[in-house]
Amino acid sequence: MNICDVIVIGAGAAGLMAAATAAKRGRRVILIEHTNKIGEKIRISGGGRSNFTNLFASPKNYISRNPHFAKSALASYTQHDFIKLVESYNIAYHEKTLGQLFCDGSSKQIINMLLSECQKGQVDVRLNCAVTNIAKGDHFKISTSDGILSAESVIIATGGLSIPPIGATDFGYKIARQFGLKVLATQPALVPLKVPPSTLHMFTSLSGISVDAIASYHDVHFRENILFTHRGLSGPAILQISSYMQKFSKEEITLNLLPDIDLKDEFKLNRNSKQTVGNFLKNHFPNRLVETMATPDYGVRITELKNNRLFEIADSFHQFKVTIDGSEGYQKAEVTVGGIDTDELSSKTLMSTKVPQLFFIGEVVDVTGWLGGYNFQWAWSSGYCAGQHC
Repeated sequence: MNICDVIVIGAGAAGLMAAATAAKRGRRVILIEHTNKIGEKIRISGGGRSNFTNLFASPKNYISRNPHFAKSALASYTQHDFIKLVESYNIAYHEKTLGQLFCDGSSKQIINMLLSECQKGQVDVRLNCAVTNIAKGDHFKISTSDGILSAESVIIATGGLSIPPIGATDFGYKIARQFGLKVLATQPALVPLKVPPSTLHMFTSLSGISVDAIASYHDVHFRENILFTHRGLSGPAILQISSYMQKFSKEEITLNLLPDIDLKDEFKLNRNSKQTVGNFLKNHFPNRLVETMATPDYGVRITELKNNRLFEIADSFHQFKVTIDGSEGYQKAEVTVGGIDTDELSSKTLMSTKVPQLFFIGEVVDVTGWLGGYNFQWAWSSGYCAGQHC
């Protein structure tokens, strides 16, 4: 039997941070990964350049049934702490938009940095190591494909259900339930949305068009690009909104396709224009968007249409209603919303309040960040806290 102080299950962002942090304190750490690769979500993020954190990360950028839960961890290890670590490895990075930080080079630099931190603390990293059982006595006994391991503390960092091809499973939720912890319902988040068959033809015609827009769902609003797809909608603003949707069936979102200009005012200013409505709108929108949304009135001169009709046309762009009929699912989702109920965990340490020395960190917990580096920051912060207290 291999005996150590801490076993971390899951060698993703949170698991790597927890293992490195615990080892830095002199703890003997074994880091277990059931696949043959480390940090796969880090590797594929940001188009291969890793959007590793966000300059503006704060608790308001996270979704959880308890909106206060993330405050302690995010304050204990901030985005600035992680940036210092990145800079200490001379990894060049840049800000893209809205505080999003990316490597100038490759996301592998972040993975190698975290592995180097683990190596400094002599973390025993085991790949292709499947956990078959976890039992708790005086210590934890972990049955694995590499044999039986024993540890004082166990940290579960196995992520959510998003992107199954890189190894996502429900392992963390199963372990939580095994030990009597409540797990909230999960669903895909930061995910493209689908439309019903009745409007699919229009979206197919618009596929590939991207515009700056405000996407709204109830009282939640995001302004970023949206992308029309052959199945519905994607793009940053849509992904953000998706995380807040209670369900994906027969829901409605509203798009303002021209946030900076009021088309009603434009029509008033050009009331006597002999330009057709369609040609006028093409000054503001891609041609294909105007042509797809066109009605017979679009061929009429502005001066020949009544104000109320012009204003209806304006509203069709400023208040573009879209009925949602599903999402692209976990296959395309960047993260999972829901998970282990935060009422079951200490916000300071991420340790279970029912099972001493059993920790849950990262995406497996009911804390979901916005698009733009926020979920990685939660991984770093929660991993650090568990690593400090295991």
